[in-house]
Amino acid sequence: MAKAIWNGIVLAESDNTQIVEGNHYFPPETIKREYFRENSSHTTCPWKGEASYYDIVVDGQVNKGGAWYYADPKPAAAQIKEYVAFWRGVQVES
Repeated sequence: MAKAIWNGIVLAESDNTQIVEGNHYFPPETIKREYFRENSSHTTCPWKGEASYYDIVVDGQVNKGGAWYYADPKPAAAQIKEYVAFWRGVQVES
């Protein structure tokens, strides 16, 4: 079971993550949405497509852009559509 943890809070947990480039991508239904806020940032990966970001908010502290996902990935990354990955201090245990 993989878990994403920030500031002592489990943000997501799943035994069905997809691992891409060393990152665990969590199925969208496994994230605790109360800790996520849409972020207007986007980046582009040459083979995955355009990434969108979430800010993570726990007890008033904000991890800006601490999670990302691909809403409409390129065919090579279709298996991670809408799946959420983490960085910027979010600890992923597996």
